[in-house]
Amino acid sequence: MSGVMGTQVYTDGGDYFGEIEEANLSENKIDGWRIKVSGNMMSLISGARGVIIPHQFVKAISDIFIINKAALPNPDSDIEEVPEEV
Repeated sequence: MSGVMGTQVYTDGGDYFGEIEEANLSENKIDGWRIKVSGNMMSLISGARGVIIPHQFVKAISDIFIINKAALPNPDSDIEEVPEEV
């Protein structure tokens, strides 16, 4: 698990999204990934420091992560935004 921390995350459209911060586990399985969002993508998540992307939106894991573009936050999304820590 520690080998993927800090791995770069891209959308399937080729846009740089951010870096993996941690994995969320549920019943010994990966449930989702906490991603620290890059500066140019922050406008999509209204100032939050990062998002939690459900594992089902991950298309590939290797030297980089590739996530489905549908995983990008929008008002109807089930993706949880991670509030900025104070």
